[in-house]
Amino acid sequence: MTNIEHDYINLVSDCLRATDKKDRTGTGTRSLFGCTIRHDMKLGFPLLHGKKVFYKKAIHELLWILNGRTDMKYLRDNGVNYWDADYERSGRTDGTLGPVYGKQWRSFNGHDQLLNVVETIKHNPSSRRIILSAWAPHEMDDMVLPPCHYGFQVYINNGKLSLMWQQRSADVFLGLPYDIAMYGLLLEMLAKGAGLKPGELIGQLGDCHLYNNHIVQAVEYLYRERNLFELPKLKLKKGIYKPERPHYPADLVIPTYDDIKITNYNPQPAISAPLSVGK
Repeated sequence: MTNIEHDYINLVSDCLRATDKKDRTGTGTRSLFGCTIRHDMKLGFPLLHGKKVFYKKAIHELLWILNGRTDMKYLRDNGVNYWDADYERSGRTDGTLGPVYGKQWRSFNGHDQLLNVVETIKHNPSSRRIILSAWAPHEMDDMVLPPCHYGFQVYINNGKLSLMWQQRSADVFLGLPYDIAMYGLLLEMLAKGAGLKPGELIGQLGDCHLYNNHIVQAVEYLYRERNLFELPKLKLKKGIYKPERPHYPADLVIPTYDDIKITNYNPQPAISAPLSVGK
């Protein structure tokens, strides 16, 4: 059984030994290409123990995406501030991030991809086509930032639902722990909505990098004591599912924040690190 923190420790260690690479922000990185991380969901919810992850932000960002939203207001109202710098840099004044994740998940050229995923899970669970993509070249210029995690695939076997997401760019120290939590929650929501057990969470990462101003923090993380076997627990009141019409007006039932509860999370303190953004 693979534990996410074990794989994350190895990834941070590998990045520290990697070669230097220039990047869009001008900060500089140590970068690897083509990494995989895995987590068996029956071990617990995939939040790091060696440093605190402010998981409420990941929950709100996922709910924002699932509901097809692209506005800054919801994010700011719920303390999700890591989009602020990119929004300011973009020069946009309409209060949105452009046609980013929520638009592509729920209306990709008019197609509700998330609805298709849910329906295929229910009616054709053995399909090898349970895929969602947020990579929309025709709308990329209108986005504040092209998708970092650009798609996922669902795999169902022996009553278990597994999920593998693809990511072109992984900010290993700051961003990746939130991506892990977000896709772990999505896996759980899809599984519960379909009446399946959670299986394995897998991340396929392209450019995996540590920014040069995260090196000291990464070393501190590696030297910390941690408990690899004391993972938090997730309690979901409901998952994502398509309701039987005409009793419900929506195409999909999406959990709310109050439907989600994480318990037994007792990590080491957070490690502060600066956010790198483009100019």
